[in-house]
Formats: sequence, C-alpha cells, structure tokens
Amino acid sequence: MATENAGHDRITERDTDILRRLAQRKAVIAQDPANQERRRAWYCLDSGNDDRVMILAEHGGVRDRIKPVPDDILECTGDWARGIENGLRNDIYRFEKLKDDHVVEPFMDVRWKTTFSNYGVEAVTHYGGDDNYMGSRSWDPPIKDLDGDFGKLHFRTFTVDREATLKEKDHLEKILGSILPVRIRGGHYWTMGMTGTAIQLIGLQQMMLAMYDNPHALHHLMKFLRDDHVNLINWLENENLYTLNNENDYIGSGSEGYTRGLPQADWNAGMPVRKQDQWVLSESQETVGVGPEQFEEFIFPYQKEIVEQFGKSYYGCCEPVHNRWHILKRINNLARVSVSPWADQEFMAESLGTKYVYSRKPNPTLVSTGVFNEQAIRQDIRNTLEIAGKCRIEIIMKDVHTLQNEPDRLPRWVEIAREETGNAG
Repeated sequence: MATENAGHDRITERDTDILRRLAQRKAVIAQDPANQERRRAWYCLDSGNDDRVMILAEHGGVRDRIKPVPDDILECTGDWARGIENGLRNDIYRFEKLKDDHVVEPFMDVRWKTTFSNYGVEAVTHYGGDDNYMGSRSWDPPIKDLDGDFGKLHFRTFTVDREATLKEKDHLEKILGSILPVRIRGGHYWTMGMTGTAIQLIGLQQMMLAMYDNPHALHHLMKFLRDDHVNLINWLENENLYTLNNENDYIGSGSEGYTRGLPQADWNAGMPVRKQDQWVLSESQETVGVGPEQFEEFIFPYQKEIVEQFGKSYYGCCEPVHNRWHILKRINNLARVSVSPWADQEFMAESLGTKYVYSRKPNPTLVSTGVFNEQAIRQDIRNTLEIAGKCRIEIIMKDVHTLQNEPDRLPRWVEIAREETGNAG
C-alpha cells in the first residue's frame, strides 16, 4: 500500500516506516548530552567565553568507491524517500561515527525552491579524465572582449515556487512531523565573493591582465556583478525568503552559525528575516595570484559594499589572506577568518587575537595520501595550538575528496584532534 502526494513520488508504508525509525534516532541524538554540550561550546566560541577548540570534518565531498555513508545502505525504494533517508543517515553518521562538533538540531528542514537565471551567456566547460571522480576541467569564457562583448550580459532574474515548497513541507510533516518539527530553513547561495563568477564569464587570465591593460572595463564588470548580487539579496529579502542561519547552519567555508548576536536585537519571532539578521561569506580564491594592491582596487570595494549589509561576516576559504589582512580588517562586521593550509599561521594568530575566530583549515592531504600518518596529523594540530593557542580556534578538515577507500580515516582524524586539543567531545 502507498500514499500519494502531489508533486512527490508515491511513498510506500515500508519507506514511511524506515524514515520514521531514522527520524526517531535523530530526535534522540538531538537531546543527547554530548550534542547539547557542542551547541553550548559553539555559542562560547562565538562570544569568546571559553577556550574550547571546536573540531569539524567534512565527509560529503568524498568521491571514493567506498564512501563514509555509502549509497548501498539506503533502504527506501522511492527517489524522494531515498533523498530524505540519505540526509537522516548522514546526520546519524556524523554523531555516532564521525563524532565531530557538528550539532544535530531536532528539526527537519525544507528549503525554498528558488531558481536563478544565467547572465545571458554560458561558459562551455571541458572535462579531463573522469569528471565523475576527480578529473580536471577547463572552460571557454563567453566574454572574450570586455568592451565589445559587455552588452551580452544582463542581470539575473529570480523566481520562487512557493506552492511546491509548501507542498513538500506538508508532505514531510505528514510523515515525520509528529517526531521532528518541519521548518523552512536554508541558504540560497554559498558566497558573495563574486570573483568565481567573474572568471567564469571572462576567464582567469583575462581578469588578471585587465587589471593592467583595461582597468576601466574590469571595474565596469565588478560594478555589474555587485549590482546583480545586491539585486539578489534585496529580492530574497522583499520576497521574505531569508531564514535565520544562526544555529548549525553551514556558514563561511565550513563553520557553524551559532551566535547570540543574530538576529538583531530589534527582530522578534514571526518577523521577516532581513539581511542584517544573517551571516554572509565572502572570499576571493581566484585572485590568490595578484598582489594586495590589485585586490584592494578591483575586488575589495565591491565585496565590502555587499558584506556590510549583513549582520556578521566570515572571510576566506582556500586562499591565504595574510598578505591582504590590512585590507580585510576594514570589514566592520567581520567575525571569523579562514586560515588556510597556505596561510602564515603566526601572522594570522597575532593579527586575529581574540577579536576574531581563527578558522584553521589543515591540509587535506593529511587524510588523503597513500599513507595515513598519524604522527604528522598530531604534529600539525600541535603546531596550530602552539601558534594560535591564545586565539578562539576552530579546526575544520575540509575539501576532502579521497580517503583512499578507507572511510575510517576521517573519524580517526577527529579522535586525534580531540586528544591533542584536550577535548573529549
């Protein structure tokens, strides 16, 4: 026997039973003392009230044949049910096996179904090797001549399917609502950095050369992208599509959003969420090869105008930011800063102090190379603690794409990190 819901596949009683069983496990996890301690510790990290080092490890990007949460453990038969099951099993895996500081909240979340158009042009992408695994890629930027082709660009348009979103929420509530409340929550984009978009449109080489050969045209492009991104955030706000991201929400480049500082003090439950009630990420990995003067002239002013419309900001991802810190520290709402594997840790520790969160990203090769060297992992963590021990620290193992088909490596990294930081978890 199966139940029918418009817009979703038929869900069998067996699939329903599987989802309800997993949801019950998630509900129990959400009340576990360890889970609640992690929530408390995140708030303390944000406020600076504790010296507990927070530890996170990302497993969703692992592309090995043997994954941390393999597809073959899924029991549901319907596509929609399997998607929900996968999310629940990942929550359970992270708590029961990975045991990092991710917090499991007692909710089921549904995102607004939004669609964004392109800019009137599309890059043609070419893949090398196995694009389903870890192959390389290149692309043909559609804007070959910044002056002559600029007219091809137009601002993006945005739409939301409220009916489909509310139907999915209703469907999920009928199945799991008695176990876990269902809410609409989740982001619409990852970054407001804009430089990733810029190089897709014009190419990395052309962007770098334009800083010298055609600075006026590059400023024109960055102003266009800034205005387009402002259009997006204003549209989301006007359409009441923003939701709070101040809990276990993915913010920045891997962190969790727990803060008492958001939403703003004048916001009350039931009010529309505004951009100033939100975390935002900005980064510029694509300009790692240019000097701080070029970053300051061509990139930073446009990022700053956007970022400061939000409540709190996180800056950086894989790029080292030590040589542009004197610029970035002018961001008024900056709260967390990425300290990538290529950053000058000593400089960043001295610069960030206790004012900002020191968001350390160890090199993922520590868990990805042929030999899993536990001593090297311990030394890497000890080095960070020795350098930045007086800072507010989170250590995030991210951008992990292979564990050499040994998924237990990642939980072991977490275990070692806990041992070295004196954090039992």
